[in-house]
Amino acid sequence: LTVLNAGRRYLKAEDLSGKVFVTSGLGGMSGAQAKAAVIAGCVGIIAEVDEAALLKRHKQGWLMEISNNLDHCIARLRDARKNKIALSLGYHGNVVDLWERLVYELDTTGELLVDLGSDQTSCHNPFSGGYYPVQLGFEEAKQLLSSNPGKFRTLVQESLKRHVAAINRLADKGMFFWDYGNAFLLEAQRAGADVEKKGANKTEFRYPSYVQHIMG
Repeated sequence: LTVLNAGRRYLKAEDLSGKVFVTSGLGGMSGAQAKAAVIAGCVGIIAEVDEAALLKRHKQGWLMEISNNLDHCIARLRDARKNKIALSLGYHGNVVDLWERLVYELDTTGELLVDLGSDQTSCHNPFSGGYYPVQLGFEEAKQLLSSNPGKFRTLVQESLKRHVAAINRLADKGMFFWDYGNAFLLEAQRAGADVEKKGANKTEFRYPSYVQHIMG
């Protein structure tokens, strides 16, 4: 319902075939994002740094395909988008790399390859394993979290700033991003990312919440 309503409200579209939804997180409730994309008829690309979570969702049937190769992900995205094929593709990697690759495609080809975006990493707990920084691989990041939590925290905040910068670039070209109630925008704001709503008070964000703006 969230994906369908986001399409209705922000894309003015009842039919989401050929539309692309990019997000992250395949643990807990966020595993449903892949299934939601297919039910809605769109192309869903969901990033997940933990291979165990990715493989579990694929085995359970939530994900149709998995890949650790961004070139392959972009090629599958383009094909499914062009042919209006419903697809859920799990990318084994950091979502910041995925967002930045989509910015690169925009800059080099002029194509905006994503229509809807969100995030369901566990940003309510960003410094204890709920969000992994793009600068490090998953295992390396886990080791750093254990050995130097202060450094891990700094890298997470730097990663959040990159994360938001890429989303902002794509949103400026017409992608619609929303907050999925996981404290992503709040922690990004605390990290110094550009998420405040221009001309509003500091508690308002530039992107809508799924509760008030999409489901409400």
